[in-house]
Amino acid sequence: MQHNTEMYFSFFMFGSNFSIEDDAFLDQAMTHIRRLVEMGYTGFEFHPGREDTTAYAFATYEDELNAYKAFRQRMDDEGFEHIKVATNVGATTSCDPSSAIKSVRDAGIAYLKSRIDITAALGGEIMMGPLVIPYGGFVFDAPNGQAVWSDKLQDELALRYQTAQPSFVELGAYASSKGVKLAIEPISHWETPGPNKLAQLITFLDGIEDPTVGVVLDSAQETLDGDGPEVFAQQINYLADQNRLHYAQASPPDRGDLVHCWLPWEGIFTPILSRFDGPIAVEIFNAVGAFDQGLRLTRRKFWVPEVDTPNQYPDAYQIAQQAYEFTQAKLNEVRSKLQQSRC
Repeated sequence: MQHNTEMYFSFFMFGSNFSIEDDAFLDQAMTHIRRLVEMGYTGFEFHPGREDTTAYAFATYEDELNAYKAFRQRMDDEGFEHIKVATNVGATTSCDPSSAIKSVRDAGIAYLKSRIDITAALGGEIMMGPLVIPYGGFVFDAPNGQAVWSDKLQDELALRYQTAQPSFVELGAYASSKGVKLAIEPISHWETPGPNKLAQLITFLDGIEDPTVGVVLDSAQETLDGDGPEVFAQQINYLADQNRLHYAQASPPDRGDLVHCWLPWEGIFTPILSRFDGPIAVEIFNAVGAFDQGLRLTRRKFWVPEVDTPNQYPDAYQIAQQAYEFTQAKLNEVRSKLQQSRC
C-alpha cells in the first residue's frame, strides 16, 4: 500500500537566505511555492538568517518579525494555509551560544530566540540547523592564526559544548513556550568543526533534559560522517526513546540531484521510518554564489525558470519534481520492507 510521506522542499534551491525585505524575491517565492505544491510538496524550509538584517533592512526587529507574519498571511490568503514551514537556522561567530565570551553568548541566545519567534510567526513547529557551533566556524589558534584540528580541536569543542548546554536549556524552554522544537544538525567535517557525528550530538544532548532540544537527521551528513548502519540504528532508537527525533532530510552527499547520487536509502531510512512518522525534507543546494565557498560546488547550476536564461541542462523545477517522485518511491520501498519484516 502506497503511503505518501509529508514532504517539504528546501528553499536552498533558490538561494542562501529568505530575503523577507525584498518584494521581488517574495513575489518569486510565491511562484516557487505554487509550482512546488502542484508537485506534491506539503511544506517548505526557509532560512531566516542574517542576524544583522535589521541593521540594513528594518528599523527594528519587530518590523522584521511583522514582515514574516505578513508573508505567512499572504500564503494563507493565496490558498496555502495548509502548507507548513520549517526554518533552517545557524549560529554565527557574532551570535554564538557556545562562546566563552558572555556578550557573544548572550547575543547568540537572543538571536536564536528571535528566529524561534520567526518560526512561530510562519506557523512552523521545527527550527533546525547548526545551532550550537557557528556553521563553518573553524577554530584558530591566536596569535598565529593556525587552524586547530584533531585532538586539540575536539578538546576545544568539548569546552564549547559544555558552555552551550545552559544556553540550550534556556532556548529549549523558550522554544517550547512558542510551540517550536529545536532540531540540531550534525554537519560534515568538510563544512563545519562540529558536531560532525550524531554520537557527538547525543553526548551534548545528554546534558539537557528537555526533549524540545533534539535532532534533525540529514542523509548526506550521516553518509559522510556517520558511524555506520548498525550504530546508526541504535542511535535512532536512543533518540526516539527520548522523543528527540524531530525532523529528517533526504539530501544527496554531493548536495545535488537526489535521483543520481550514491545514497544508501535503505540503510539510512529504515531505522528512521521505523521510529519516525514526521516530515522529511528534500534538501538540494543549488550552485549559487553564496554556497561556492562552503560547499565547494563544482556542478552546473539548476537554472530557475522565470529567473535565469534557459539552457539545455535540467532546471530547478525538473530536479524538484524528480526528487519528489523518486524520494516517495524510495521511502515506500523502505516502508514495504519494514512491514514485511514485522509480519
